[in-house]
This record gives sequence, C-alpha cells and structure tokens, in this order.
Amino acid sequence: MSTITVRDAKIEDAARILEIYAYYVEYTVISFEWDVPSLEEFENRMRDIMKKYPYLVIEQDGKIEGYAYAHAFVGRAAYDWSSELTIYLDPNARKGGLGRRMYEELADRLKKMGILNLYACIGYPQVEDEYLTKNSAEFHAHLGFELVGTFHNCGYKFDRWYDMVWMEKIIGEPHAGQPAVKSYSEIKE
Repeated sequence: MSTITVRDAKIEDAARILEIYAYYVEYTVISFEWDVPSLEEFENRMRDIMKKYPYLVIEQDGKIEGYAYAHAFVGRAAYDWSSELTIYLDPNARKGGLGRRMYEELADRLKKMGILNLYACIGYPQVEDEYLTKNSAEFHAHLGFELVGTFHNCGYKFDRWYDMVWMEKIIGEPHAGQPAVKSYSEIKE
C-alpha cells in the first residue's frame, strides 16, 4: 500500500514541479504556453502565488506526482471571493484519484480563506486529437464544476485552433457585508 500525502509546496520543489509542467507545455494543449519557462521564472511564479494562495503538491511514497494551486480570478478587489484553480499531474500518475484528493484539499483551504467561487480555465477541443482531449473538462464536471462559458478558436498551438471553456464551482454563500478574504498564511494551522 502506497503512502499519499498532500502538503504545501516549497520553492525547493520547483524543479520537480516544472518537470511535470514541461510535459504539458511540450506535448499537449492542456497548457496554452508554447515554451517551458526557466526554473528561475517558474520559482518566481510560485513565490508570487504563495504570497496569498495555497500551492500544494501531492506525494506518493515520497515522490511529487502532481501539484495544484489557486490564484486571483481577474485581479480586481471586487473579485477577491473568487479564485482560479490550476492542477497538473505527472502523466504516469493520472486516473488514480490523486487529482481529486488534491483538489478537495485545495478547496477546503480556499473555503477557510473565505473564497466562495472556484473557476477553471480549460483548453477544449472541437474534435479530440493527440494534443487535447475532453478529459480535463470531464474531471472538473465529476468534481461538481459546471460549464459557464466557451471561447471559440481562442488558443492556437501546434498549428491548430482550440476552444477554451470556463467552469465554475460554488463553495460558499454570498451575502451583504461579506467578510474580507484572508490570505492563506492567515488560516494555516
């Protein structure tokens, strides 16, 4: 029986996390990014996200097999109660429940921060091909996300055009006098 642990990422994890991400940049349209960022650039991205939001890794028997994080959904104060999520698993670790486990723990932390709405921006093929399937949208739907919008032919990679969909999951109740969202460091135990 393997040991599975979800924990906060550390900057020292960046090389392994980038290794996972590089696959998606180089071989898929799951990331619309064309070039793999440098380790330094990736570490800076992690630091920026970690200033306010959770950035998690999942380990199986001590090896990082995936990561997930939340970040600002637009970046204006009125949107503070909403957050966009990102998740990547090692391609050999998919379909084993690790993504669900990480996303559930991420959502729990965000709810404690006061986040009410979760969003996922997902590359979506008009016709599935070797670079992109509908698996990510199906994964999110399985976790309770609902489709809220489609942008047609908005991403161009590998000499093909792809759609992008937005999916949403409500995890809190909005009301007048909504308390301010706390930073992740404020709610960590």
